This record gives sequence, C-alpha cells and structure tokens, in this order.
Amino acid sequence: MGVAASGMNASVVLLAVVALALFWLRTPVESLLGTTPMKAQGREERRAVWSVVLALSGVAIASLIALMWGGRNIALLPLGGIAAFLFFVQTALMRLGRKVRMAAQLIGAAGLTSTAAAAYYVAVGHFDHRALLLWVANWIFAGNQVHFVQLRIHAARAGDFGEKFLRGRVFFFGQIAVLVILAAAVSSRWLPLLPALAFLPVLTRGFYWFVARPQPLQVRSLGWSEMKQGIVFGILLTASMILS
Repeated sequence: MGVAASGMNASVVLLAVVALALFWLRTPVESLLGTTPMKAQGREERRAVWSVVLALSGVAIASLIALMWGGRNIALLPLGGIAAFLFFVQTALMRLGRKVRMAAQLIGAAGLTSTAAAAYYVAVGHFDHRALLLWVANWIFAGNQVHFVQLRIHAARAGDFGEKFLRGRVFFFGQIAVLVILAAAVSSRWLPLLPALAFLPVLTRGFYWFVARPQPLQVRSLGWSEMKQGIVFGILLTASMILS
C-alpha cells in the first residue's frame, strides 16, 4: 500500500531484494540445521548448501547496507530484530517434533509478514497504525493458509460434513473468530470496512470446504490454489487500503 501511495523507489527495491534473499535462505539453513525432513547429506551436499547460504547472505547483507546507508531507514533494525527472534523461536519449536509444528509455522509466519510493515515504512518514511494493521492482516491471512493446508493434508480422507468438522473444528471456529475480530475492528473504526472485505475470498474458501463434495487431495493443485488466494488477498488489501 505504501508503494502505491508514494511510488516505487530504490529503497523499496532494496527491501524486496533483502526479503527475497532471506526468504530463500530459510530452506538451505533449515537443511543444515536438520529441522526439516530435507536435510543436507554428505560432505559434497553440505558444501553445495553452504555455497548457496553464503551467496544469499552476501546479497542480503549488501542490499541491507545500501538500504540503511547514511542512517536511512534505521527503524528497520528493531523490526528486523523482532523478526529474527520469531524465526529463532520457530526453529527451536520445530526441534521439539510434529506436535508443535503448527505453532512453529504460525510464529514463522509472523516473522515473514513483518515485511508488510517494513515495506510500508520504507515507502512512506514512517511507522503508524497502518503499518501495524498491514502486519496483523497479513499474519492472520498467512495463519489461515497454514492451518487450511495442514487440515487438507490431515483430513484428506474425510467425507461428509460431520467427518470434516470432527477433524477441522479448530479451523472452523478459528474462521469464525477471524470474522468476529474483523467485525470488532471495523465497528471500533480501527479497521476500515474495505480492507476487512479483502478476507472474504479466503474465508469463503475455508467454509466451503466443509460442505463441498470430497475430492482426492492433489498437493500441487492445492499449492497453486493457495498461491492464487494470496495474490487476490494482496491485490484486494492494497486497493482497499488506498481507497479507504
């Protein structure tokens, strides 16, 4: 939203490079730490992974230095510190096993979506309630996606509404909680109505799954579908924030 309001600039581009480099860095780092099923095996494989880690780290550090050169964008430091702490907590939780994997993913999503607030700050030049709103809105959306994908995987064989509700009741009531939170935020005027409406497609998708006819799980198709949901949400949220 900040980009659309003030125009693309070099700082926004540099922040995008930093964010992408750090995002791509997660997988090779996790493979080295052994916190995911895909682990680097053998000396040659670990050496190749280290090469990727060093290359991406170099790009991120160089872009970050340019972004903050001359004391500019200095407020990104505490925000980056919060994101780094969240990723540390996520990594620690992932080492505890699958029982806390959902919580770990939600905490990691909070770290990832901090880039929404960072992008607003870099584009506009200051933090305000809209930066926090963008962070929270994107985190809620990401959390919904994380939970829905996990539900689809673990409830792939669920048939009618009863079976689906039995397996997905936490997700179902979570969606209702999101609706209540959005209604409260709009009624208190903390959130304009139009940005709240950006959640309708993803919430409709979630509720519809409970009444839809059972279909075999296709992970690739699910991934593409959720990517489309993310694009639609991003477009609607950005447009609604500008108009409101």
